[in-house]
Amino acid sequence: MASEMVKLPVVSLTRAPAGELSVPSALVAGPLREPLLHALVQSQLAARRAGSAATKTRAFVSGGGKKPWRQKGTGRARSGSSRSPVWVGGAVIFGPQPRDYGYRLPKSARRAALRAALAARHADGRLLVVDALTLPEAKTKRMHELLEGLGLGGADALVVLAAADETVQRAARNLARVKVIPEGGINVYDVLRYSHLVITRAALERLASRLAGDDA
Repeated sequence: MASEMVKLPVVSLTRAPAGELSVPSALVAGPLREPLLHALVQSQLAARRAGSAATKTRAFVSGGGKKPWRQKGTGRARSGSSRSPVWVGGAVIFGPQPRDYGYRLPKSARRAALRAALAARHADGRLLVVDALTLPEAKTKRMHELLEGLGLGGADALVVLAAADETVQRAARNLARVKVIPEGGINVYDVLRYSHLVITRAALERLASRLAGDDA
C-alpha cells in the first residue's frame, strides 16, 4: 500500500508561489514523539562534551618517593608517602579521567526523531520550502536581504541546502541567529534549536527519499 502524500507549498526568494512539492505524510505529518526527541537531543549534546576533565592518581603526582617518617616510635600514624590521597597535595581517589561521553541511538530511532522534528516545524507553520536558494556574492548584506524577502528578517532560522554552497554559507557566517547546512548535516538538535526551518526543494526531496522509507 502506497504511503499517503502531503502537498507542501513552494515559494520563491520573494515569497511568491512557485508550485507545490508532494512528500510522504510520514515526513512532515507524523506524531510529535517528545520522549524520542528528548533522547536524541541528549545523545547529540553528550557527543559534543569535551570529556577532557582529569585528576591525578598517586601514579601521576610528583614527589612522595621517600617515607615521611619511620614506621614506629613517633607517636604518629604510619605513612608511606606524602602523596597519599589523605594528604594535602596528594592524589585524588576516583576522580574524573578523560573519556568519551558519546553514545548513539539506533538508526531507526534517529530517523524517526528527525521526522518528528520536521513534523513539529510543519505543525507550527515554520517550515518554508523555497524553490532554490543562491546568492550572487558572499556578503552578509545579501543574506540579510534574502531573509527579509522571505519574511524572516530578524528571526532565527536554519537554512538547509541540497549541497554545500560556500557563497551562501560565508554570507550567513556573521549572522548569529542563522545557520546554513547541507542536507546531509540536518539533525534534530538544530531543527529544534532554530524557530524557522528554510529548506530548498531539492534538499527536501533528498531528505524525503532518505527518511520516508523507514516506518520506525
